[in-house]
Amino acid sequence: MPINRMSFKVGGEAGQGVESSGAGFAKALARGSLQIFAHQEYMSRIRGGHNFFQIRVGDQPLYAQADRIELLLALTAEAIARHWEEVVPGGGLIYDEGLKLPLEEGELKERGVQLLTLPLAKIALEEGGSRVMLNTAALGAAAGITGFPVEHLESVIEDNFKVKGAPVVEANLAVVRAAWEYAAQRYAADFPYKLQAVEAPPRMVIHGNAAFCLGAVASGCKFISAYPMTPATSILEWFAAHAHQYGLIAQQTEDEIAAITMALGANHMGLRAMCATSGGGFSLMVETLGLAGMTETPIVIVEAQRPGPSTGLPTKTEQDDLEFVLHASQGEFPRIILTPGTVEQAFEAGSRAFNLAERYQCPVIVLSDHFLATSLRTIAPEEFDLNRVEIDRGELLSAEELDKVQNYRRYRLTETGISPRALPGHPQAVYVAPGNEHDEEGRITEDPGLRRGMMEKRMRKLERAKHDLPEPELYGPEEAELTFVAWGSTYGPLREAVDSLNENGAKANMVHFSTIWPLPPDAAEPLLSRARRLIAVEGNYSGQLARLIRRELGIRVGGLIRRYDGLPLSPGYILTKLEGVKDA
Repeated sequence: MPINRMSFKVGGEAGQGVESSGAGFAKALARGSLQIFAHQEYMSRIRGGHNFFQIRVGDQPLYAQADRIELLLALTAEAIARHWEEVVPGGGLIYDEGLKLPLEEGELKERGVQLLTLPLAKIALEEGGSRVMLNTAALGAAAGITGFPVEHLESVIEDNFKVKGAPVVEANLAVVRAAWEYAAQRYAADFPYKLQAVEAPPRMVIHGNAAFCLGAVASGCKFISAYPMTPATSILEWFAAHAHQYGLIAQQTEDEIAAITMALGANHMGLRAMCATSGGGFSLMVETLGLAGMTETPIVIVEAQRPGPSTGLPTKTEQDDLEFVLHASQGEFPRIILTPGTVEQAFEAGSRAFNLAERYQCPVIVLSDHFLATSLRTIAPEEFDLNRVEIDRGELLSAEELDKVQNYRRYRLTETGISPRALPGHPQAVYVAPGNEHDEEGRITEDPGLRRGMMEKRMRKLERAKHDLPEPELYGPEEAELTFVAWGSTYGPLREAVDSLNENGAKANMVHFSTIWPLPPDAAEPLLSRARRLIAVEGNYSGQLARLIRRELGIRVGGLIRRYDGLPLSPGYILTKLEGVKDA
């Protein structure tokens, strides 16, 4: 059996430490210099309800979760009932000896699942003084059975619990060591999957929301206003946690309307500012989005998608808001939509969004989702190269430049569509920023000629932006029998599906959009028009990118692979669905 390539799943109820245990184990594996990809699924309740945390580990970069697992750590009977069929033959099920199996042992053994029964609760109580540490015991057992060095788990425990004091740290260390030793002696010899620490440079363990925050701060963002809404909440939390370190302001508002208006006001005064929400919160922001468009005020908005409509599935994932953010608000005005698909692209989106917003004096919407926002990956720190981050404030006039200005016109009609921008307060640059249509100085007007001129000026920005945005990425051989097209977090699962097809003799590639509006026709059209067979892979019902490509480029996408059950796409899901795709 392969060494250092397997998947774990920790399953239990909310309140049992499923997420904290899983994240801690992922960090421990990374400290052993292994590559990880981890994602979690949890129900929208504080306690109770089934949750799980899945970790894939390997010795090469990983971009998606696996469809099968080698080891299931079940903290409840429900976790066994839900996930036992995902365990590969020869894999194992770790559970407490006091837990009643929800099915017959023979059914598990017939499938080839090893039953790794352990006194986890007893170890937690005797070594740590509390049954609450059962999850810590389960992780120690998993490490012992697979031969993974316990010291990496110990280092994570010391870091995670030091704020609670030395007794708590020592109790958890005693539990993890005892469980490791017990499981290693009883089961390690017969369990075929092993993990070994290796020598490699240190790597970061990071999710998409944190990667975006790093990019945003590197680009000079100093202010966030938000109302907590999954899966965007951790962006606000990150800014609040690092406020003193980086001189940031993190403002939790009473609702999403206040959040976007505060961010818009901060940007109007010259501060790089943003807000973050999900689809329901963005719905409340729409009127102010239009105000940003009319006043040509830069603003960055993160819209981390979850399945809708209404409250939908608050803690699940989908890509169903593309057409919404593309058309949100009454009237027409330019906007730019970034759709990062990896943690690296999330960092780039954070560092690029503010430049684009100020360069084109328009809203920039970063469209993420639960899968990208919360999934953890190991990457090399140099992937976030701060030396490559440049700050471009566009046509923002300095105080010295304004001293020399005569007859300043904030909304001057220009060839580029971009007018000179001055921050409020300079005596040579007094102007009005109205929500009504206006003339070059900001005075309200209903003159048809001025209306036409202002509309055309604003919309010219999009033509210029088409040539200033990243081109879609082609992954795989240039010449292929099958071309997939995708956007956002579909990148990782689809990349691995493409690799699998090519390894098995097929010729496949992928065209991925990390910026989706405006579509760059000069780059996108050649890539897509030469495809022999074109299939869109999307996490929504209607194939929203496929429809956008047909509308903007006149290219018909022949087939669709869709997922809209709240679960993330995976390589196996894509390959299975490919067999049934019939081209239109």
